Amino acid sequence: MTQRIDIFTEGKKMDIRERLSKLREIMASKNIDAYMVPSADFHQSEYVGEYFKSREFISGFNGSAGTVIVTKDFAGLWTDGRYFIQAEKQLEGTGIELMKMGVEGFPTTTEFLVANLPEGSVLGFDGRVISANEGNELTAVLAEKNVKIEYQYDLIDEIWAERPALSDAKAFALDVKFTGESIASKLTRIREKMAEKGASHHVITTLDDIAWIFNMRGGDVAHSPVVLAYTVITADKVCLFLDETKLPEDLKAIFAAEKIEILPYNDVYEFVKGIPTGEKVLVDGTKLNYAIFNNIVAEKIVDYNPSLFFKACKNETELACTRNAHIKDGVAITKFMYWLKNNVAKGGITELTAQAKIEELRAEQKDFFDTSFGSISAYKEHAAMMHYSSTPETDVELKPEHLYLLDSGGQYLDGTTDITRTFVLGELNDELKLHFTSVVRGMINLSLAKFLYGCHGYNLDILCRGVMWKMGIDYQCGTGHGIGHVLNVHEAPNGFRWRLVPERFDSAVLEEGMITTNEPGVYIEGSHGIRIENEIVCKKAEKNLYGQFMNFEVITFAPIDLDGIDPELMTKEERDYLNWYHGQVFEKIGPHLTEEEREWLKGYTRAI
Repeated sequence: MTQRIDIFTEGKKMDIRERLSKLREIMASKNIDAYMVPSADFHQSEYVGEYFKSREFISGFNGSAGTVIVTKDFAGLWTDGRYFIQAEKQLEGTGIELMKMGVEGFPTTTEFLVANLPEGSVLGFDGRVISANEGNELTAVLAEKNVKIEYQYDLIDEIWAERPALSDAKAFALDVKFTGESIASKLTRIREKMAEKGASHHVITTLDDIAWIFNMRGGDVAHSPVVLAYTVITADKVCLFLDETKLPEDLKAIFAAEKIEILPYNDVYEFVKGIPTGEKVLVDGTKLNYAIFNNIVAEKIVDYNPSLFFKACKNETELACTRNAHIKDGVAITKFMYWLKNNVAKGGITELTAQAKIEELRAEQKDFFDTSFGSISAYKEHAAMMHYSSTPETDVELKPEHLYLLDSGGQYLDGTTDITRTFVLGELNDELKLHFTSVVRGMINLSLAKFLYGCHGYNLDILCRGVMWKMGIDYQCGTGHGIGHVLNVHEAPNGFRWRLVPERFDSAVLEEGMITTNEPGVYIEGSHGIRIENEIVCKKAEKNLYGQFMNFEVITFAPIDLDGIDPELMTKEERDYLNWYHGQVFEKIGPHLTEEEREWLKGYTRAI
């Protein structure tokens, strides 16, 4: 969602080829036949700090998801459909092949290794950036060919001469008036789950879980207010592994009062060796790294992380705060739309200046401290690249014609936001209006969903995606993702997608308090991209003899550009919802605007 797309020069492509050559030399010296470089940090984070961008360094591809495998005579990048267009552009001329995940004819990374590694060969990777589950799977499937796993080497570090240092950003305490729950309460709930599982230790490595548990935020990952840390919780002890110099005095005092022991960041590797063999340990095998896993000698490891589910179900304080954050965010977006509509014909607005404008308007809002991801500011065909982000090389001027897509969000002390609007800058042809209206219809259909408790996101995705499927088109990504509370803009375990993707744990049962985005789209390469995105909260409806019914509450409020909508293509129910929604937008956002802006907003929230 958030990555910059560079147009590479021949010199940059030569750098990539030289890096691959150096990597192969080191592989040969250590008798490694294939080397894997994933996107992750030591915590299996989706977005990572500059120090951890090894995959980008070796390939040039800077999307958020992907894995590179290098052998003596092959180099490939595996990534998903969100990044196919971007990856093709960035890999061209580097000698690295694009391996399209989920597309027929392309093997998975594991299938490739099984098919191509010779009997008795060696697979290498840095065990700190591979999950325990993936490392164990590779160990098991490759054992049939007597392939040895070598996980002690960070070979990229040996060729990355100017590698950035680990982040030293300061942490800060997030007040209970924003979190709604104390550290002590959260630890009590976690220990209750540990007791239910019979576990003596819980090893947690996920940065957003740790930030949530300890009501601590930081700046170690751009736009994600987390702190590089590990924690181990027992029935009577809590150890937090991090760089203590990041902690301000007030946070140190809080931790001391809670009897939380602070230990150096890397000490966790030795610490877990001391967990007795007979104990039961809770871990999240999708996030625990393979190196830590191999240091745990306990025989009974349970793959379960209770804070993942606790964190996803926002409490009433978090929901109230987030609703407030969305009003502020809606004001910024509405002011941006007013500015754009009234100035685009005058000239001088580009993708980058438009991006700067929305960031300026958000910064004016109370308690704003960062964007929640790097904005996607995309005009015309650039918007067909779902994760495009403008650079000085790709920046173009917006004209009073066609469509402009803005996907952006904010980090406020009271909530995290993510909103997309596609704006009409001039007259649209019939195809563009059809596609625009269809995206809005899909978003509305999911917003109106009513369902029995027990449904997963994949049970409901068709309500949204089905509008596009009826036209014979699709969007190669999920329909929505969970969102953290003053945390990661992408948060498991809730989401909407039409099929299960095992490596993406985002299709859990939809629970009360979960916040999920609703963002269908149409992306036509070389022509246009359209996305409309609101956030919705899962709520309880009535309970009767059929069971507990659930529905959604929309919490994002900003106008949807009526210039792109053909009401004749909509059902009465869809029009009624849009009219109700726009009434809410005017009621909630209008009081925060100037008189001129408010009069303008009347027109863009009129009933159709």
